[in-house]
Amino acid sequence: MKHVFSLYLLLFLVACQKKEAPSSKEVKSNETCKQSKTSAPDEGFEMYQMSEMASLMEQMYVDNKRLRERIIKGDTVGSFPAHFLKIYSATMTDPEDNDAFFKSQAKAFIAAQQKIYSDPKNAKVHFNAGIDACVQCHQQKCGGPLVRIKKLYIK
Repeated sequence: MKHVFSLYLLLFLVACQKKEAPSSKEVKSNETCKQSKTSAPDEGFEMYQMSEMASLMEQMYVDNKRLRERIIKGDTVGSFPAHFLKIYSATMTDPEDNDAFFKSQAKAFIAAQQKIYSDPKNAKVHFNAGIDACVQCHQQKCGGPLVRIKKLYIK
């Protein structure tokens, strides 16, 4: 009985001990966590917005990818997409890139594209000439999409 009483007394003392306050280091780290949780998750980030030219080129890529498939299958090519002519007026990411070289390459690209629709019997040749114009320009200006552009060639 004496041992049981001693055990209860020991448990009572342990349970009643005063808990230590958190150290100042722990408080600071908790405050930091709370601050980071309450701050906006996208604070300091900006959404990338394409220039008119970048957006146009993305659309021309999609259109040419579809055209490529039609040419390979022997389907009709349809009509020249008039929005391609915006290549002459679309705002570029870097306005300095809209120089004489770009304008001559844009002209070659549009001429090749128009020939696809005016001479559908030789669509493959004209299509590849249009891709050549893209490649030549992108080799000088913005090399990033070259791998993707070259995949458009019809062999």
